[in-house]
Amino acid sequence: MASRNAPPPAGDSLLTPQDSPSGRGESLRRLPVAYTLSCSLEDFRSMCAQRIHVITVFGSSRPAEGDAWYQEARALGGALARAGLAVCSGGYGGVMEAVSRGAKDAGGRTLGVTSASFRSRVNRWVDEEVRVGTWEERLFELVRRGDGYVVCRGGTGTLVELAVVWEMLNKRVMPRKPFAVLGGFWLPVLDRVGEVERTSEPRRGEADDRLVRACAQPADVAQFLAEALLRLG
Repeated sequence: MASRNAPPPAGDSLLTPQDSPSGRGESLRRLPVAYTLSCSLEDFRSMCAQRIHVITVFGSSRPAEGDAWYQEARALGGALARAGLAVCSGGYGGVMEAVSRGAKDAGGRTLGVTSASFRSRVNRWVDEEVRVGTWEERLFELVRRGDGYVVCRGGTGTLVELAVVWEMLNKRVMPRKPFAVLGGFWLPVLDRVGEVERTSEPRRGEADDRLVRACAQPADVAQFLAEALLRLG
C-alpha cells in the first residue's frame, strides 16, 4: 500500500545529495522540506540501501501528452533510467510529467520538488515529493539535489534554470557537474553567451572548458551523463 504521508527518517532519502569532504553538495544551503512518498515505506528503505546518481531535468510545463516536446522528454526519462540514473524534476506537468513518466516506464526512480507557492499537484509518476515554501527555494533545491543536469525546451522559467546552473558552474560556486541541453533549441543562447565568456576578462570556468554539452537525442544525453559521472567518481 502506498505511504503518502510517512516522511523518511533523517538521512534515509535515496535522492538526497550526500555531503563529502570534497565539498560536493555543501555549496547550497539545506532547506526545510516536507516529504511525500508514493511507494511503500518498506520499498523506500530498501532503495536507500544504495546511493544512485540523480539527474535534475528542467523544462516547460506546457507540453501535453502527444506533443513532440512531451514525447521527447518521456524518451529522455526512459534513457536516464536505463542508464541507472534517478530523475529529479519540478514535479508538475509538461516536461516534468513526461520525464518522470518515461523513467517509471523504464523501472527508474523519480523525485519531484514542488512549492507551496503553486496550486498544481504533483504528477502521479513521482515516487518522492519534496515540498518547499517558495519558488526560489524550489529552484535551488532542484539544483542542490542534482548530480547532473539536463535542460529541455522551455520558456522564461526554463531559461532562468539554465542560466542559474550555468552561472554557478561558471563561477565555481558549486563543484563541477555534467550539464547538457537536449536538442538544438538552446544553441543560439549557448553560442552567444559562451562567446562572451570565452573572449572576455576575467576568465572563468566557461573560458577553460565548455560547461554545457549539447546532445541531439535522449540516448546521447544519458550516455554523456553516465560517462561523465563515472569519470568524476
